[in-house]
Amino acid sequence: MTIFKKLESNVQSYARSFPVVFDRAEGAALYDTNGKRYIDFLAGAGTLNYGHNNPECKSALLDYIAGDGITHGLDMHTRAKAEFLEAFQQHILKPRNMNYKFQFTGPTGTNAVEAAMKLARKVTGRQNIIAFTNGFHGVSLGAAAATGNQHHRGGCGVSLGGVTRIPYDGYMGGLDSVQLLDKMLNDASSGVDAPAAVIVETVQGEGGLNVAGQRWLKSLEAVCRRHGMLLIVDDIQAGCGRTGTFFSFEQMGVSPDIVTLSKSLSGFGLPFAIVLMKPEYDRWAPGEHNGTFRGNNHAFITAKAAIDAYWRDDTFAREVQRKGGILSNRLARIASLGGSNVFRAKGRGMMQGIACDNGELAGKIVRRCFEDGLVIETSGPDSEVVKILCPLVISDEDLNAGLDILERSVRHVLTEELSMAA
Repeated sequence: MTIFKKLESNVQSYARSFPVVFDRAEGAALYDTNGKRYIDFLAGAGTLNYGHNNPECKSALLDYIAGDGITHGLDMHTRAKAEFLEAFQQHILKPRNMNYKFQFTGPTGTNAVEAAMKLARKVTGRQNIIAFTNGFHGVSLGAAAATGNQHHRGGCGVSLGGVTRIPYDGYMGGLDSVQLLDKMLNDASSGVDAPAAVIVETVQGEGGLNVAGQRWLKSLEAVCRRHGMLLIVDDIQAGCGRTGTFFSFEQMGVSPDIVTLSKSLSGFGLPFAIVLMKPEYDRWAPGEHNGTFRGNNHAFITAKAAIDAYWRDDTFAREVQRKGGILSNRLARIASLGGSNVFRAKGRGMMQGIACDNGELAGKIVRRCFEDGLVIETSGPDSEVVKILCPLVISDEDLNAGLDILERSVRHVLTEELSMAA
């Protein structure tokens, strides 16, 4: 550990929660250098939906490397890119009657968000973007402007503008925030400039597993159409099957103008991000939004392998939905241990967790989990939500074993809290 303390910046965060040296990983398991096994309920913050070292992806990548396949190609045409595009079109877009063009941005989610917002402004000739309370879209300047969390915004060191923030679904109890937005856009004295776009997550991962309802999302889309602004769905964490369908908005009956994807898109933990845009909004001039690492040929290979292995029909999606049901049932039971004033289960699909009364309580639970062999983290404005992002391919045995550790940890922390209060 000395080398990390000596050389690595203070900016590191996850290493503080999990102070061991990890050595290898397989499926839903991590192993440290002492050989201790941990069940992974973090999965690279949602980057490893298909598990660590997924065998289908690994085999395809090793064959590609052994054959001297193109590693880096800027945005030039390669066989790897062509095969990825064909697989995504054939097995993801076509069965869902979706028509999008692809933009390969820099390889992280925030790169995709920057491009999406920039494109919306270019298409509409407007500057303002509507974002939502507790939204998280990245920490580069444009994306951070649309991010709600003050910790991340404060790290930018400059004022962040061009964004108007509106309450997310349920943020103000019974207030219909979409109706509020519509009213403000119809009022020339509201102070809200005509927006280029709305950017929204259907489930706010870093914001605390807040879930947008179908009626709210459909109303939001209608307001976008009424006021000539684009609908951007940030599906970077909630997409690629996390909520039970490939796109998190499929069940909602909305048709985004722009979609951002990253995290589990590569299927193997490799950096990879894309922007999907309706063809009529592809207004870019050549090279107008560029970068050295546009696309990732190794990620093209593993992404295609993941699509071929899991998305040729709805078998995998139904499995994810089944496991989501296990999560819902177990989390409801765990939450009941402390009562509704202490714990509340929340989330959707395999993106669920327990909201605690405060961040200190949640922190104690995740630390106890780690001691017992479970890697799990918190989210939310005060780090008060214990969030489960286990690999979608996790076995029922590991899923229930991880939930057993979580339940034991909750019981242990509650007993400690009662003892301290006595």
